[in-house]
Amino acid sequence: MASTSPRRRELLTLLDIAFTIVAPTCEEIPSSAYSPSEQANVFARDKARSVSTQYPQQLVLGSDTVIEIDNTLLGKPGNLHDARDMLQQLRGRMHQVHTGVALLQHSTSLCHSFVETAHVWIKNFTDNELAQYLDTQESLGKAGAYSIQGEGVKLIETIEGDYPAIVGLPLWKTAKLLGQQGMTVPNPVEEIYRLKPYANWKDF
Repeated sequence: MASTSPRRRELLTLLDIAFTIVAPTCEEIPSSAYSPSEQANVFARDKARSVSTQYPQQLVLGSDTVIEIDNTLLGKPGNLHDARDMLQQLRGRMHQVHTGVALLQHSTSLCHSFVETAHVWIKNFTDNELAQYLDTQESLGKAGAYSIQGEGVKLIETIEGDYPAIVGLPLWKTAKLLGQQGMTVPNPVEEIYRLKPYANWKDF
């Protein structure tokens, strides 16, 4: 798996498949040539490609998540000031979460990718609630400056779409993609979605 995200590692672990984490070496530099959804796909493929060339015989999974509001991409805040600005922009509104997933194998030129999009409605939270959330410092390193599986759930009104995709890895479609390449997924994905065995998942 071409990712250092603990959230993606935890989600993929739910499928009970054997995998190794390898840090991708590509830079995530957004381009105005892509829509936010396309950018998530490009980032996912770039991550997977940077690892696939190192391990040409292995199937490599890459993933990336971006936030879209007003047709504009929101990335990760550089500091708490950036996080405050992002959350104020999202307050009381709906935004889209795009998670791109790519599966590559360099030796066979295999390359499959998709983007899962979910919608998130943020509460019209108070300035005090915003300050309390920023104090957790959970915003740092999170696309859109919040974590749905953490304390950020208190800022969310409702969601429409795949919860794991908002966290960072759409399990249902990922399991299907892996199965299409002949991988056995020991833990049925249907059972995972029934039990919702991940932080705050059952809230939705």
